[in-house]
Amino acid sequence: MNTENYQSPLSQRYASKEMQYIFSQDMKFTTWRKLWIALAETEKELGLSQNGEPVITQEQIDELKAHVTDINYDVARAREKEVRHDVMSHVYAYGQQCPKAAGIIHLGATSCYVGDNTDIILMTEGLKLIKKKLVNVIKELSDFADKYKAQPTLAFTHFQPAQPTSVGKRASLWLQEFCMDLEDVEYVLNNMKLLGCKGTTGTQASFVELFDGNDEIINQIDNKIAEKMGFKECYAVSGQTYSRKVDMKVANVLSGIAASAHKMSNDIRLLQHLKEVEEPVEKSQIGSSAMAYKRNPMRSERIASLSRYVMVDALNPAITAATQWFERTLDDSANKRISIPEAFLATDGILDLCLNVVDGLVVYPKVIEKRLMSELPFMATENIMMAAVKKGGNRQELHERIRQLSMEAGKNVKVEGKDNNLLELIAADESFNVTKEELEQAMDPSLYIGRSDKQVDEFLNSVVKPILEKNKDLLGMKAEINV
Repeated sequence: MNTENYQSPLSQRYASKEMQYIFSQDMKFTTWRKLWIALAETEKELGLSQNGEPVITQEQIDELKAHVTDINYDVARAREKEVRHDVMSHVYAYGQQCPKAAGIIHLGATSCYVGDNTDIILMTEGLKLIKKKLVNVIKELSDFADKYKAQPTLAFTHFQPAQPTSVGKRASLWLQEFCMDLEDVEYVLNNMKLLGCKGTTGTQASFVELFDGNDEIINQIDNKIAEKMGFKECYAVSGQTYSRKVDMKVANVLSGIAASAHKMSNDIRLLQHLKEVEEPVEKSQIGSSAMAYKRNPMRSERIASLSRYVMVDALNPAITAATQWFERTLDDSANKRISIPEAFLATDGILDLCLNVVDGLVVYPKVIEKRLMSELPFMATENIMMAAVKKGGNRQELHERIRQLSMEAGKNVKVEGKDNNLLELIAADESFNVTKEELEQAMDPSLYIGRSDKQVDEFLNSVVKPILEKNKDLLGMKAEINV
């Protein structure tokens, strides 16, 4: 382990090996070589010739294919120190390994052919992994929502006690946002296109020269390259680069996932404060260096922390897209080298944490019930009033009396620190014509959660289950947290 140089926490602590590989040097430069092969094959298949002789032979292509993965980094690095150009350095290094093919590598292409197409490919692979993890988070959350769909709990508006809901219904709100994110991921993923090979300013002028202006042949180049690289098509027009709005769209999708995860993590942190729900804790995990008793929601806090980073990072591609000059400017390069991989690595870490937290989320029904019951008399006052009206009471008079008694009970709780005695106060008031026993019968929490359990069932059946069935091949992941 190198301890002398800066190491990114994203690779050391948060991101999975799978996502790190996607944005690794090996993946990048292997993809460059695959793109050079795809270009050479395309040019050969389209009959590129000089004086009736083929410019590219199968022997040359076979030589290129033989050295796709054994990248001679030392040669490339040494060359880049001389020429200060990363693409031409790797063209040179590849040519050293493939002397027969050296003269046809990168033929008709500009640097963005390998750089931009590779970026699209890496983002596509990254989105595939993000989708897989997102689907598994959806699965774990759906199981949790289903398990606790009928567990009454106090709801909160403005973080003040509100009409009860259920633990599962609250989880379904988190779940719905992740389902929305999945829609966005799939949309962007299904619409990813390659840059293709359009030359220095996107005009394909080099291929006009190579193929003697034959439009019929030139029009086939991009589609052939796309097919060879596993894509449906290339963007119809471009400058030297693909539109940087593509990076913006991708980053915005990741930002959306981060926002959903942050919302869930906030709720879990607040619920852990209330001791109602608790994120998983390992046997030897230390919560505080000073306060040994503490169990802090550290994973949920990490979700929040990384999520804020991703949401802010999404501004980089947006500003970069907005400030591009004409057909090409290079002020995008250094920024996107950092912002795009880090957005993916951070989102990957977020989803691993979400999967880990939801998989081991602990619910404490007794604590939930105790808090709910302390507030339920207030929630039940409308029902109590309706029952009293049925017995001959005056609705307006009873409404005013309940208001007065509720204020008295509230004072007992907030000023005196006593238990909520609203039921006793109502039972002692002759205008309600109701006994304490009758009132206690009305204190069944399940009577006050509306259709929470049914809503969860309907949501899972109509929305979530089709998603899981469609993506069943992606299920079964478990997340390992590094630290």
